[in-house]
Amino acid sequence: MSFNTLNLAPEILKAIHEAGYKEPTAIQKKSIPHIIKKEHILATAQTGTGKTAAFVLPILNHLTTTKRKGKGPRILIISPTRELANQISDSIKTYSRYLKIFSVTITGGMSYQLQNKLLSKPVDILIATPGRLLDLHKQRKVKINDTEIMVLDEADKMLDMGFVPDIRKIFNATNKEQQMLMFSATLDPDVSKIAEEFLKSPTKISIEPQAIGHTNIEQTLYYVDSQSHKINLLDHFLSQDNVNQAIIFTATKRLADKLSDDLYHKDIKASALHGDMTQNSRTRTINRFKKNGIKVLVATDLASRGIDVKHITHVFNYDLPRFAEDYVHRIGRTGRADKKGFAISFVNEPDKEHLRKIERFTKLKINVQTVEGMEPTKTTADVHKKKKRRSGKKRPFIKSTKNFKNSSNAEKRIRSKNRKEGQSPTAKSAKE
Repeated sequence: MSFNTLNLAPEILKAIHEAGYKEPTAIQKKSIPHIIKKEHILATAQTGTGKTAAFVLPILNHLTTTKRKGKGPRILIISPTRELANQISDSIKTYSRYLKIFSVTITGGMSYQLQNKLLSKPVDILIATPGRLLDLHKQRKVKINDTEIMVLDEADKMLDMGFVPDIRKIFNATNKEQQMLMFSATLDPDVSKIAEEFLKSPTKISIEPQAIGHTNIEQTLYYVDSQSHKINLLDHFLSQDNVNQAIIFTATKRLADKLSDDLYHKDIKASALHGDMTQNSRTRTINRFKKNGIKVLVATDLASRGIDVKHITHVFNYDLPRFAEDYVHRIGRTGRADKKGFAISFVNEPDKEHLRKIERFTKLKINVQTVEGMEPTKTTADVHKKKKRRSGKKRPFIKSTKNFKNSSNAEKRIRSKNRKEGQSPTAKSAKE
């Protein structure tokens, strides 16, 4: 199946061809025809499957085949993060190069003055993060009641980040006759509940993960005993010649800063990326990383979606993610454009349950390896064996026997006391 069979405008097909894409992905094949038919869509597919193009292409087609009816933005795309909003914007620019489309991206951290100037013109597509869009709407700098299509991208991430109240306010201010599209990496009960609130009889599309969809990524895990063990392993891997660029994922912003500083002092070009940084700092860091001015990016899960850098060879899960879906998003930063990628995870004892969830979700057993001279003193297998031996001891029986003896001794003392008081045991019991 080629893009030519999807009833897209010739200008869009030309841009797709020049971008080097020959065949639509599974999510694109299933979504585009339904979106062109004006249906509400609830689609789930993992990162790296082409979800952005799945809604951008039919949206562009809609703009070429229909006329503007109102003054406000015709299309509204809501994104959870600035990085993802910018990635969507880049995709729109790529596919609309032969169309007269005016798109605007508004996110926190950008100049209000610049955004107000951009919004003073007739906007075809508005890409926005929830907080900044609500601010501008309250200031009456943007009207969103003329929307024809509204997209909620990465709906599960927006739920995790607590954006539902903001999204509800935005939705209530838009055109109730608009077409609603919701795309998510996962579909859990919370996402389904939001979909029921915003979508009308949606067509449900789901693309099941196949070996995580990352068949060209070599996934391994190394058991660790401590933080120093992790650092030694990380230093070992970063010193290898096959590491071109890497992302290291940490659980906290503080650790991301500390680790990036430690690497920098080891003469490794490293920088942190997390939500406490200003928008300008984050943009500069990402641009430097894209231009290979930074070898290692130490990031929180903020960076697991929305960063598309082709030359990332390694992803390190310095801290294993709490949610299995985040593991998929993280490792999807490498192995792009059919290149070989490596995903290396460090796992300690408290991480075992998270590891089990990841392997259940991905339907893949991650290969366990060791580095000579840096083997863990306790492997998970050893721990299980010890627990099994402990459970094999007959402690409950011994404890029960002890209690029985104590009970017997107590009973003897009572009988002896009763005899001294001139009462028979049976009389005492009857009295009681």
